[in-house]
Amino acid sequence: MLPVPVAELKPNTYAYESRPMVKATGFREYDARWLFEKEINLMGMQALGMGIATLMRERGVRPDIVVGHDFRGYSAAIKMALVTGLMAGGVRVHDIGLALSPMAYFAQFALDVPAVAMVTASHNDNGWTGVKMGIERPLTFGPDEMGRLKEIVLTASFREGSGSYRFVENFQEQYIADLTNRPRLSRPIKVVAACGNGTAGAFAPRVLEALGAEVIPLDCELDHTFPRYNPNPEDMKMLHALRDKVLESGAEVGLGFDGDGDRCGVVDNEGEEIFADKVGVMLARDLSALHPGCRFVVDVKSTGLFATDPVLQENGAVTDYWKTGHSYIKRRVNHLDALVGFEKSGHYFFNAPIGRGYDDGLVSAIAILDMLDRNPDRSMADLRRALPRTWGSPTMSPHCADEIKYEVVDRVVERFTAMKENGETIAGHGIADLVTVNGIRVVAEDGTWGLVRASSNKPELVVVVESPVSEERLHAMFHAVDAVLRENPEVGDYNQTL
Repeated sequence: MLPVPVAELKPNTYAYESRPMVKATGFREYDARWLFEKEINLMGMQALGMGIATLMRERGVRPDIVVGHDFRGYSAAIKMALVTGLMAGGVRVHDIGLALSPMAYFAQFALDVPAVAMVTASHNDNGWTGVKMGIERPLTFGPDEMGRLKEIVLTASFREGSGSYRFVENFQEQYIADLTNRPRLSRPIKVVAACGNGTAGAFAPRVLEALGAEVIPLDCELDHTFPRYNPNPEDMKMLHALRDKVLESGAEVGLGFDGDGDRCGVVDNEGEEIFADKVGVMLARDLSALHPGCRFVVDVKSTGLFATDPVLQENGAVTDYWKTGHSYIKRRVNHLDALVGFEKSGHYFFNAPIGRGYDDGLVSAIAILDMLDRNPDRSMADLRRALPRTWGSPTMSPHCADEIKYEVVDRVVERFTAMKENGETIAGHGIADLVTVNGIRVVAEDGTWGLVRASSNKPELVVVVESPVSEERLHAMFHAVDAVLRENPEVGDYNQTL
């Protein structure tokens, strides 16, 4: 039996190689993220595997699990450490090898396996690792499962067993066939596919070409050093590179995929970088015309257009605003039987008849190409301009330590609540509403709003602002929200701002 993990060990020592190290803050709200070698070691990953196996047995889940890993220099070794823990806990492991996260989710259905553990740090910088987990397809862990897993691992409350291992050869072909076994596009839409040298580079160009698109690859060669930029379609550096390639090539659209392929960012034919929530409104318009009266779920970081857009209202679409996070939105989509769930981060959850309820950047890309195919006389820029005008920010993340970030958000919630109760203004306007389903979204009387929440997977806060009035009001709201944040000395510098 593995000993109780410790929070810190010095690398290149006997203790580091003979004891599991697991920092408690790596257990996030709905997945796990650690700095490898600083916050977790290989024996710590074994402990995590035994913890997942123990939780499966506690919950009465059939002991079969899919595992895969992303393209980072250390991910394969981390996955095998996880596998040894799963096997020691009595689980039968089905290893699909190098994969996208949605490929692992698909494998749960294709291989008839109830559970998944995908080794990936998604869009996090190099040095990070993590695991996206689920034991009830198509759902991934929420706070309840993560809390119990954390307790099992940190107390070494493991159940031992006798598991097994098999490698599933060429599973990638099954995944690609599932995506491409459908009618081809009616015309060869010219698309730039940007992958940031991440895992999606091995699959995205091939899938889009198989559907009849003319693909211009950008940074699709796999390189786990990420030499140009981090593969994150919310990162302006990646979006700028995608914009430049679209304008250079005359493409109809640019599609950017994150490190593990479950998100897709968009640049239109005029080089405009369209934030994912606005793309979501465009898709919702397209899909609600095909499915009148359908329901959508969106996260609290997303544009207010989902509630006010006249086309969605005319099509009878109903939108539910919910907590940010792929696990939360996925569960809400499943619970409400919504057609699609949209996150500003670019996670889209297409339910039947389009998808299986999990987030897949390639399914999102296909939906965007289908939308263009159904509108041959309108460009991506035309579809963007057809939306009511709003001014929105990218997702902005000031540093805040994991140990204190939730307390800071609680303080911010209390501050804005007191401001509203006292009749104070925000950026010169009265406070019309406070939405506290996830952090706080403070809404001014003119509809301009600002959101503050804790990041679920990094030592950061998350700030988003939007105004339906003007760019000036956008900036005013940002400065007002930031002024409240600066009352808390634990809040550091932003990764990007307006």
